[in-house]
Amino acid sequence: MREVLVISGKGGTGKTTLVAALTCFKNDIVVADCDVDAPDLHLLLKPEVEREFEFKGEEIAYIDKKLCKQCGVCISVCQFDAISDDYVVDEFSCEGCGVCEWMCPAKSIVMKERIQGKYFISSIKAGKMVHAQLFPGAENSGKLVTKVKNLAREVATEEKAEGILIDGAPGIGCPVIASLSRVNLALIVTEPTVSGVHDLKRIVELAEFFKIKVKVIINKFDLNILKTEEIEDYCRSKRISVVSKIPFYYEMIEALNRGLSIVEYSNNPEILNLYKDISRGIWEGE
Repeated sequence: MREVLVISGKGGTGKTTLVAALTCFKNDIVVADCDVDAPDLHLLLKPEVEREFEFKGEEIAYIDKKLCKQCGVCISVCQFDAISDDYVVDEFSCEGCGVCEWMCPAKSIVMKERIQGKYFISSIKAGKMVHAQLFPGAENSGKLVTKVKNLAREVATEEKAEGILIDGAPGIGCPVIASLSRVNLALIVTEPTVSGVHDLKRIVELAEFFKIKVKVIINKFDLNILKTEEIEDYCRSKRISVVSKIPFYYEMIEALNRGLSIVEYSNNPEILNLYKDISRGIWEGE
């Protein structure tokens, strides 16, 4: 089963809008949104939730007031000032290290898992979608990404899908590293700006470290031809294929304002053929 991950070294390059457009050309895939900290693919694909799961990513300390002797040991050993003078644990400050539980002479403190988010199996026009939402301030986004990917593989197997199209998080952090696991291709979306070039190089280095094959798409290439040429020169030096150069389309803004992918919104044959060629290039190309 082929897995294609769409990522970018920075936000705002057009990664999610590209994924939304590509879902219109292939109905035998499962779509996974692995940008769990700030998911937005659902705004365009409009999934209908079929199944919902709780995500428990870390533990937090709880104090049993019936057993607590209020000796102050837990307050003195907590390095995060998470326990108040009236022996209540602040859930946002507690890091789940477990030192208070270990040191409590009355054994009144226990570590319990807490719900940090949710993840879903949903239906979309193209088939199935697996996505998630990490609660504000919650951690372990990499662990949630892994759950989303593993669930997407299960759904793809059940649906006898040919592949999985993954919308990854921007940057090079933990969610991106988790997203890169076991993919066949990392499709990097960049833009012709100083930060676009800089962050493209960072994400290429990360993919190379994990020995993941990469291809590049230059979005809005016509806004800065010199930077576009710089990106192309860099890709040639790294022997990286540039799948496509997408020009800036005003139709994209209009489509997003209406909550649609550009392929659903536009009747422009140039746009449709361009995205169709990209889809063919990532699923059929080597």
